[in-house]
Amino acid sequence: MGIFFSSPYSTYGDIAKVSTNGASKETANQDKLGYHGVRASQTMAKTDRKRMENYRTIIYSVAKEKDIHPALIAGIISRESRAGHTLNNGGGDWDSYRRAYNGFGLMQVDVNPKGGNHIPRGEWDSEEHLEQATDILIGHIQTIRNKFPGWCTEQKLKGGIAAYNMGPGNVHSYNKVDEKTTGGDYSNDVVARAQWYIDNGFN
Repeated sequence: MGIFFSSPYSTYGDIAKVSTNGASKETANQDKLGYHGVRASQTMAKTDRKRMENYRTIIYSVAKEKDIHPALIAGIISRESRAGHTLNNGGGDWDSYRRAYNGFGLMQVDVNPKGGNHIPRGEWDSEEHLEQATDILIGHIQTIRNKFPGWCTEQKLKGGIAAYNMGPGNVHSYNKVDEKTTGGDYSNDVVARAQWYIDNGFN
């Protein structure tokens, strides 16, 4: 029997209720898909499904501790590292100028001194890493809550996901929440992947 997550809701909003347009053409092209949108996000999440099982236990442990839906953590892992598939010894997003990786681990904690400048904790595929990354996500959600008090809970959650990619300073409006994110779709893609994981065992 799998681990059961007691509720599809969390302190930070219900990821199942967040509206999404899914992946952009740019993101879908990473898998040479001839389509984009929610269907493309679902296809990519499905591609990562078997690898994601390797991290199920730590995903659920962190989800319970941080009160974040496990499918959201899985959605970020899928988007950031394809469940570890795109990483080189835990590193991702190679910076040829710095000759170093900008991201670390399954959830790609930003270690660029001119970016997030985080000092990574734990091994790249460890529970400690997921705890750190999820704390960073929660911090961004809280910042977006304060920045846009008129947004509903699920809008703030989506804004926080976008901020995880490009920082809260680059989130200016809900209608253009992904305007500055990688691929122009980060939060929409993560949400669509997370919703697929909800329907496929991470609930």
